Amino acid sequence: MSTEAITTTGIKLTDVAATKVAALLAQEDRDDLSLRVAVQPGGCSGLRYQLYFDDRVQEGDITHSFGTVKVVVDKMSDPYLAGASIDFVDTIEKQGFTIDNPNAGGSCACGDSFH
Repeated sequence: MSTEAITTTGIKLTDVAATKVAALLAQEDRDDLSLRVAVQPGGCSGLRYQLYFDDRVQEGDITHSFGTVKVVVDKMSDPYLAGASIDFVDTIEKQGFTIDNPNAGGSCACGDSFH
């Protein structure tokens, strides 16, 4: 399976991550949800990522399509996520979504927050 990122304006979702999101949505038998990616104040480095499924699209949201998967980013988070790549890793040491963000000046050891 390819891990090459699919590129659109703004955020990127790798093939592996898109496949995992699609599988999670199929498992829940939901095709009306999008993956919402947001940046919120908090975490040990000042800002933290939030990833969750959402059935709403709000005014100003930016929607990116990756095959059957839709990723929604609010207008306040979009500048922080421009060029960021979301992947899914499944190893003996770690399982979950990861975000490689070129806009982050630094991050904490947990990888969930940045500045």
